[in-house]
Amino acid sequence: MTHYQQLIRVSTTPKSLVRVTHQVEDIVSKSGIKTGLCSVFLRHTSASLIIQENADPDVLVDLENFLSKLVPEGNHYIHDAEGPDDMPAHIRSVLTHTSEQIPISQGRLVLGTWQGLYVWEHRNHRHNRELIVHLSGDSY
Repeated sequence: MTHYQQLIRVSTTPKSLVRVTHQVEDIVSKSGIKTGLCSVFLRHTSASLIIQENADPDVLVDLENFLSKLVPEGNHYIHDAEGPDDMPAHIRSVLTHTSEQIPISQGRLVLGTWQGLYVWEHRNHRHNRELIVHLSGDSY
């Protein structure tokens, strides 16, 4: 079994979803792993990693609008060390994910036709986020 690991740096804009599918696919291709598992881990507590619709951008807008209503900003929280969007961003990351696992088959991610991998920025400022991509499997 082969293991392969690489870091991806992603620049985000405020309250946005940044598609990272192609960067992860490139890593899988370079790794030489044909069958296995791709684990992607986001090293932050105020952003998320999700698999979601990759064709209609309205889905991403609706997700952001829904989560903004579900977890509103404001003076409802004790923790506000970095501003009024700080604690809501932490809650949002708890409700979503900071990691995903995707099977690898024939040297490619086994995502559905309409699935894409996104970093979801929950803060009101741009950030530089880091993803660790860890692959394990067989190359033949």
